[in-house]
Amino acid sequence: MARRRSRGGPVGKTMRAVVLEEPGPVDHLKLRVLPVPEPEPGWVRIKVEAFGLNRSELHTRLGLAEGVTLPRVLGIEATGTVDADPDGVLPPGQQVVTMVGGMGRTFDGGYAEYTVVPRSQVIPFTSELPWETVGALPETLQTAYGSLTTGLGLRAGQTLLIRGGTSALGLATAALARDIGATVFATTRKPDRVRVLADHGVDHPLVDDGAVAPLVREILPDGVDRGLELVGTPTLPDTLAATRDQGTVCFTGMLSNQWTVKDFYPIDYLPRGVRLSAYGGASAELPAEVLQRYLDRIATGEFSAGPVHVYALEQIRDAHRDMEEGRRPGKLVVRL
Repeated sequence: MARRRSRGGPVGKTMRAVVLEEPGPVDHLKLRVLPVPEPEPGWVRIKVEAFGLNRSELHTRLGLAEGVTLPRVLGIEATGTVDADPDGVLPPGQQVVTMVGGMGRTFDGGYAEYTVVPRSQVIPFTSELPWETVGALPETLQTAYGSLTTGLGLRAGQTLLIRGGTSALGLATAALARDIGATVFATTRKPDRVRVLADHGVDHPLVDDGAVAPLVREILPDGVDRGLELVGTPTLPDTLAATRDQGTVCFTGMLSNQWTVKDFYPIDYLPRGVRLSAYGGASAELPAEVLQRYLDRIATGEFSAGPVHVYALEQIRDAHRDMEEGRRPGKLVVRL
Protein backbone atom coordinates (compact mmCIF):
# COMPACT_ATOMS: atom_id res chain seq x y z
CA MET A 1 0.00 0.00 0.00
CA ALA A 2 1.33 3.47 -0.86
CA ARG A 3 2.00 5.87 1.94
CA ARG A 4 -0.63 8.58 1.85
CA ARG A 5 1.64 11.11 3.54
CA SER A 6 5.38 11.00 3.97
CA ARG A 7 6.87 11.48 7.38
CA GLY A 8 8.96 14.30 6.11
CA GLY A 9 8.45 14.32 2.35
CA PRO A 10 11.16 16.00 0.30
CA VAL A 11 13.32 17.94 2.76
CA GLY A 12 11.49 21.05 3.89
CA LYS A 13 8.63 20.45 1.46
CA THR A 14 5.09 20.94 2.67
CA MET A 15 1.76 21.58 1.00
CA ARG A 16 -1.65 23.01 1.70
CA ALA A 17 -4.54 20.55 1.81
CA VAL A 18 -8.18 20.47 2.87
CA VAL A 19 -8.73 17.89 5.60
CA LEU A 20 -11.98 16.49 6.99
CA GLU A 21 -11.43 15.16 10.50
CA GLU A 22 -15.06 14.36 11.28
CA PRO A 23 -18.37 14.67 9.40
CA GLY A 24 -20.37 17.85 9.68
CA PRO A 25 -21.04 21.31 8.24
CA VAL A 26 -18.67 23.24 5.99
CA ASP A 27 -16.60 24.54 8.89
CA HIS A 28 -15.39 20.97 9.39
CA LEU A 29 -13.30 21.45 6.23
CA LYS A 30 -9.90 22.53 7.56
CA LEU A 31 -7.11 24.06 5.49
CA ARG A 32 -3.93 22.41 6.83
CA VAL A 33 -0.22 22.36 6.07
CA LEU A 34 0.94 18.75 5.56
CA PRO A 35 4.09 17.02 4.37
CA VAL A 36 4.13 16.39 0.63
CA PRO A 37 3.25 12.70 0.11
CA GLU A 38 5.80 10.26 -1.29
CA PRO A 39 4.78 7.78 -4.02
CA GLU A 40 5.75 4.13 -3.71
CA PRO A 41 6.28 1.87 -6.77
CA GLY A 42 3.12 1.73 -8.85
CA TRP A 43 1.97 5.13 -7.61
CA VAL A 44 2.47 8.63 -9.02
CA ARG A 45 2.68 12.04 -7.36
CA ILE A 46 0.74 14.78 -9.14
CA LYS A 47 1.18 18.50 -8.69
CA VAL A 48 -2.46 19.55 -8.61
CA GLU A 49 -3.41 22.59 -10.70
CA ALA A 50 -7.19 22.29 -10.37
CA PHE A 51 -9.84 19.97 -9.01
CA GLY A 52 -13.58 19.73 -9.47
CA LEU A 53 -16.11 19.39 -6.66
CA ASN A 54 -18.47 16.42 -6.65
CA ARG A 55 -21.49 15.28 -4.71
CA SER A 56 -19.43 12.34 -3.49
CA GLU A 57 -17.36 14.74 -1.39
CA LEU A 58 -20.51 16.34 -0.02
CA HIS A 59 -21.75 12.89 1.00
CA THR A 60 -18.42 12.23 2.71
CA ARG A 61 -18.51 15.55 4.56
CA LEU A 62 -22.07 14.90 5.75
CA GLY A 63 -21.15 11.41 6.97
CA LEU A 64 -23.34 9.65 4.38
CA ALA A 65 -20.60 7.84 2.46
CA GLU A 66 -19.55 4.29 3.32
CA GLY A 67 -16.02 2.96 3.50
CA VAL A 68 -14.39 6.31 4.34
CA THR A 69 -11.66 6.55 6.96
CA LEU A 70 -10.92 9.87 8.69
CA PRO A 71 -9.05 12.17 8.91
CA ARG A 72 -8.93 12.45 5.15
CA VAL A 73 -7.91 14.87 2.42
CA LEU A 74 -11.08 14.93 0.33
CA GLY A 75 -11.39 14.95 -3.46
CA ILE A 76 -12.25 12.17 -5.91
CA GLU A 77 -10.51 13.86 -8.86
CA ALA A 78 -7.56 16.07 -9.70
CA THR A 79 -5.90 17.66 -12.73
CA GLY A 80 -2.27 18.67 -12.99
CA THR A 81 1.20 17.45 -13.95
CA VAL A 82 3.31 14.46 -12.96
CA ASP A 83 5.70 15.49 -10.20
CA ALA A 84 7.24 12.09 -9.45
CA ASP A 85 6.93 8.56 -10.80
CA PRO A 86 9.33 6.19 -9.00
CA ASP A 87 9.03 3.68 -11.85
CA GLY A 88 9.89 6.23 -14.53
CA VAL A 89 6.85 5.43 -16.66
CA LEU A 90 5.36 8.93 -16.77
CA PRO A 91 7.78 11.83 -17.31
CA PRO A 92 7.80 14.84 -14.99
CA GLY A 93 5.59 17.61 -16.32
CA GLN A 94 3.24 15.28 -18.21
CA GLN A 95 -0.31 16.68 -18.04
CA VAL A 96 -2.66 14.19 -16.40
CA VAL A 97 -6.04 13.74 -14.80
CA THR A 98 -7.01 11.21 -12.17
CA MET A 99 -10.26 10.23 -10.52
CA VAL A 100 -12.05 7.87 -8.10
CA GLY A 101 -10.45 4.50 -7.28
CA GLY A 102 -10.53 5.33 -3.56
CA MET A 103 -9.38 8.96 -3.82
CA GLY A 104 -10.60 11.04 -0.92
CA ARG A 105 -12.15 8.01 0.71
CA THR A 106 -9.61 5.27 1.49
CA PHE A 107 -6.54 7.36 0.62
CA ASP A 108 -5.97 11.10 0.42
CA GLY A 109 -7.49 12.82 -2.58
CA GLY A 110 -7.29 15.89 -4.77
CA TYR A 111 -8.12 18.74 -2.37
CA ALA A 112 -4.40 19.49 -2.03
CA GLU A 113 -1.40 20.96 -3.81
CA TYR A 114 -0.04 17.43 -4.34
CA THR A 115 -1.74 14.04 -4.43
CA VAL A 116 -0.44 10.49 -4.77
CA VAL A 117 -2.52 7.96 -6.70
CA PRO A 118 -2.12 4.56 -8.39
CA ARG A 119 -0.64 4.95 -11.89
CA SER A 120 -3.45 2.74 -13.19
CA GLN A 121 -5.93 5.56 -12.62
CA VAL A 122 -3.86 8.31 -14.25
CA ILE A 123 -4.85 9.49 -17.74
CA PRO A 124 -2.32 11.56 -19.74
CA PHE A 125 -3.39 14.34 -22.09
CA THR A 126 -1.99 17.36 -23.92
CA SER A 127 -3.81 20.68 -23.96
CA GLU A 128 -3.26 24.43 -23.81
CA LEU A 129 -6.68 25.03 -22.25
CA PRO A 130 -6.76 26.86 -18.89
CA TRP A 131 -6.35 24.50 -15.95
CA GLU A 132 -9.77 25.39 -14.58
CA THR A 133 -11.36 24.35 -17.89
CA VAL A 134 -9.60 21.00 -17.90
CA GLY A 135 -10.18 20.58 -14.16
CA ALA A 136 -13.94 20.73 -14.69
CA LEU A 137 -13.94 17.75 -17.01
CA PRO A 138 -12.46 14.45 -15.69
CA GLU A 139 -15.05 12.98 -13.32
CA THR A 140 -17.96 14.67 -15.08
CA LEU A 141 -16.92 13.44 -18.53
CA GLN A 142 -16.13 9.96 -17.24
CA THR A 143 -19.52 9.62 -15.55
CA ALA A 144 -21.47 11.14 -18.45
CA TYR A 145 -19.68 9.01 -21.03
CA GLY A 146 -20.04 5.82 -18.97
CA SER A 147 -23.69 6.46 -18.20
CA LEU A 148 -24.57 6.94 -21.86
CA THR A 149 -22.50 4.01 -23.13
CA THR A 150 -22.28 1.34 -20.43
CA GLY A 151 -25.41 2.37 -18.53
CA LEU A 152 -27.81 3.18 -21.36
CA GLY A 153 -26.30 2.16 -24.70
CA LEU A 154 -27.65 5.41 -26.17
CA ARG A 155 -27.71 5.57 -29.96
CA ALA A 156 -28.31 8.24 -32.57
CA GLY A 157 -31.99 8.92 -33.17
CA GLN A 158 -33.09 7.91 -29.66
CA THR A 159 -34.67 10.14 -27.01
CA LEU A 160 -33.16 10.73 -23.57
CA LEU A 161 -34.60 12.22 -20.37
CA ILE A 162 -32.06 13.64 -17.91
CA ARG A 163 -33.43 14.09 -14.41
CA GLY A 164 -31.35 16.83 -12.74
CA GLY A 165 -30.34 18.60 -15.94
CA THR A 166 -28.67 21.76 -14.62
CA SER A 167 -26.13 19.88 -12.51
CA ALA A 168 -22.61 19.74 -13.93
CA LEU A 169 -23.19 16.10 -14.83
CA GLY A 170 -26.59 16.83 -16.34
CA LEU A 171 -25.28 19.56 -18.63
CA ALA A 172 -22.27 17.48 -19.70
CA THR A 173 -24.47 14.46 -20.39
CA ALA A 174 -26.84 16.57 -22.47
CA ALA A 175 -23.91 17.79 -24.57
CA LEU A 176 -22.58 14.26 -25.09
CA ALA A 177 -26.06 12.93 -25.91
CA ARG A 178 -26.57 15.63 -28.52
CA ASP A 179 -23.14 14.75 -29.89
CA ILE A 180 -24.28 11.15 -30.25
CA GLY A 181 -27.35 12.34 -32.14
CA ALA A 182 -30.07 11.91 -29.51
CA THR A 183 -33.03 14.17 -28.75
CA VAL A 184 -32.66 15.43 -25.19
CA PHE A 185 -35.27 16.16 -22.51
CA ALA A 186 -33.87 17.55 -19.24
CA THR A 187 -35.35 18.84 -16.01
CA THR A 188 -34.75 21.65 -13.55
CA ARG A 189 -36.64 22.49 -10.38
CA LYS A 190 -36.03 26.21 -10.94
CA PRO A 191 -38.01 27.91 -13.73
CA ASP A 192 -35.30 30.56 -14.13
CA ARG A 193 -32.87 27.82 -15.22
CA VAL A 194 -34.92 26.63 -18.18
CA ARG A 195 -32.89 29.01 -20.34
CA VAL A 196 -29.66 27.38 -19.10
CA LEU A 197 -30.90 24.04 -20.42
CA ALA A 198 -31.97 25.50 -23.75
CA ASP A 199 -28.68 27.36 -24.15
CA HIS A 200 -26.81 24.08 -23.68
CA GLY A 201 -28.59 22.20 -26.42
CA VAL A 202 -31.50 20.59 -24.55
CA ASP A 203 -34.35 20.11 -27.01
CA HIS A 204 -37.10 19.94 -24.39
CA PRO A 205 -36.36 21.72 -21.07
CA LEU A 206 -38.88 20.75 -18.37
CA VAL A 207 -39.68 22.32 -15.00
CA ASP A 208 -39.68 19.50 -12.46
CA ASP A 209 -42.46 19.62 -9.87
CA GLY A 210 -41.96 15.96 -9.02
CA ALA A 211 -44.10 14.62 -11.88
CA VAL A 212 -42.51 15.10 -15.30
CA ALA A 213 -43.76 11.85 -16.82
CA PRO A 214 -47.05 13.48 -17.93
CA LEU A 215 -45.08 16.34 -19.54
CA VAL A 216 -42.85 13.89 -21.38
CA ARG A 217 -45.79 11.85 -22.61
CA GLU A 218 -47.56 14.95 -23.89
CA ILE A 219 -44.65 15.22 -26.34
CA LEU A 220 -43.89 11.50 -26.71
CA PRO A 221 -47.00 9.45 -25.90
CA ASP A 222 -44.97 6.23 -25.73
CA GLY A 223 -42.28 7.76 -23.49
CA VAL A 224 -38.55 8.30 -23.96
CA ASP A 225 -36.16 5.57 -25.07
CA ARG A 226 -33.70 6.22 -22.25
CA GLY A 227 -33.78 7.94 -18.85
CA LEU A 228 -30.84 9.11 -16.75
CA GLU A 229 -31.62 9.52 -13.05
CA LEU A 230 -29.36 12.06 -11.38
CA VAL A 231 -31.65 13.20 -8.55
CA GLY A 232 -32.03 9.90 -6.73
CA THR A 233 -34.69 7.58 -5.43
CA PRO A 234 -37.36 10.27 -4.76
CA THR A 235 -37.80 10.90 -8.50
CA LEU A 236 -36.82 7.47 -9.84
CA PRO A 237 -40.41 6.10 -10.06
CA ASP A 238 -41.47 9.10 -12.14
CA THR A 239 -38.43 8.76 -14.41
CA LEU A 240 -39.33 5.12 -14.93
CA ALA A 241 -42.91 6.16 -15.70
CA ALA A 242 -41.63 8.54 -18.39
CA THR A 243 -39.78 5.72 -20.18
CA ARG A 244 -41.28 3.55 -22.91
CA ASP A 245 -41.82 -0.19 -22.87
CA GLN A 246 -38.42 -1.83 -23.61
CA GLY A 247 -36.68 1.40 -22.65
CA THR A 248 -33.90 1.73 -20.07
CA VAL A 249 -33.29 3.97 -17.06
CA CYS A 250 -29.81 4.33 -15.58
CA PHE A 251 -29.42 5.36 -11.93
CA THR A 252 -26.22 7.41 -11.73
CA GLY A 253 -26.66 10.41 -9.45
CA MET A 254 -28.01 11.29 -6.03
CA LEU A 255 -28.51 15.06 -5.94
CA SER A 256 -31.20 14.44 -3.33
CA ASN A 257 -28.71 12.53 -1.11
CA GLN A 258 -31.14 9.59 -1.23
CA TRP A 259 -29.98 6.47 -3.04
CA THR A 260 -31.81 3.49 -1.52
CA VAL A 261 -35.36 2.26 -2.11
CA LYS A 262 -37.04 1.02 1.03
CA ASP A 263 -38.75 -2.38 0.76
CA PHE A 264 -37.89 -2.66 -2.94
CA TYR A 265 -40.32 -5.03 -4.67
CA PRO A 266 -39.27 -5.11 -8.35
CA ILE A 267 -42.50 -6.47 -9.83
CA ASP A 268 -44.49 -3.65 -8.28
CA TYR A 269 -41.83 -0.94 -8.53
CA LEU A 270 -40.75 -1.30 -12.17
CA PRO A 271 -43.20 -0.49 -14.99
CA ARG A 272 -43.78 -3.43 -17.31
CA GLY A 273 -40.98 -3.78 -19.83
CA VAL A 274 -38.81 -0.94 -18.48
CA ARG A 275 -35.24 -1.89 -17.57
CA LEU A 276 -33.31 -0.35 -14.67
CA SER A 277 -29.50 -0.19 -14.67
CA ALA A 278 -26.91 1.73 -12.65
CA TYR A 279 -23.53 3.29 -13.29
CA GLY A 280 -20.71 4.21 -10.94
CA GLY A 281 -17.62 3.95 -13.09
CA ALA A 282 -13.85 4.19 -12.82
CA SER A 283 -11.07 6.07 -14.56
CA ALA A 284 -10.39 3.07 -16.80
CA GLU A 285 -13.81 3.61 -18.37
CA LEU A 286 -12.74 7.00 -19.74
CA PRO A 287 -10.35 6.10 -22.57
CA ALA A 288 -7.48 8.56 -23.00
CA GLU A 289 -8.50 9.14 -26.61
CA VAL A 290 -12.02 10.14 -25.53
CA LEU A 291 -10.67 12.65 -23.00
CA GLN A 292 -8.26 14.05 -25.59
CA ARG A 293 -10.98 14.29 -28.25
CA TYR A 294 -13.27 16.35 -26.05
CA LEU A 295 -10.45 18.58 -24.82
CA ASP A 296 -9.54 19.29 -28.43
CA ARG A 297 -13.16 20.04 -29.29
CA ILE A 298 -13.51 22.38 -26.32
CA ALA A 299 -10.38 24.19 -27.55
CA THR A 300 -11.92 24.72 -31.00
CA GLY A 301 -15.30 25.75 -29.59
CA GLU A 302 -17.08 22.69 -31.00
CA PHE A 303 -18.07 21.34 -27.59
CA SER A 304 -18.99 22.69 -24.16
CA ALA A 305 -19.67 20.67 -21.02
CA GLY A 306 -21.40 23.62 -19.34
CA PRO A 307 -20.49 26.62 -17.18
CA VAL A 308 -17.54 26.52 -14.79
CA HIS A 309 -17.36 28.46 -11.51
CA VAL A 310 -13.86 28.93 -10.10
CA TYR A 311 -12.74 29.23 -6.46
CA ALA A 312 -9.41 29.51 -4.65
CA LEU A 313 -8.38 26.79 -2.22
CA GLU A 314 -9.08 29.20 0.65
CA GLN A 315 -12.68 29.41 -0.57
CA ILE A 316 -13.35 25.68 -0.25
CA ARG A 317 -16.06 26.22 2.38
CA ASP A 318 -17.85 28.69 0.10
CA ALA A 319 -17.59 26.22 -2.77
CA HIS A 320 -19.02 23.38 -0.66
CA ARG A 321 -21.82 25.60 0.57
CA ASP A 322 -22.70 26.56 -3.00
CA MET A 323 -22.66 22.89 -4.03
CA GLU A 324 -24.80 21.78 -1.10
CA GLU A 325 -27.40 24.50 -1.68
CA GLY A 326 -27.39 24.18 -5.48
CA ARG A 327 -26.62 27.85 -5.96
CA ARG A 328 -24.78 27.56 -9.28
CA PRO A 329 -25.56 25.50 -12.39
CA GLY A 330 -22.61 23.67 -13.89
CA LYS A 331 -19.27 22.62 -12.41
CA LEU A 332 -17.52 24.10 -9.38
CA VAL A 333 -13.72 24.04 -9.68
CA VAL A 334 -10.90 25.02 -7.34
CA ARG A 335 -7.84 26.48 -9.11
CA LEU A 336 -4.60 26.25 -7.17
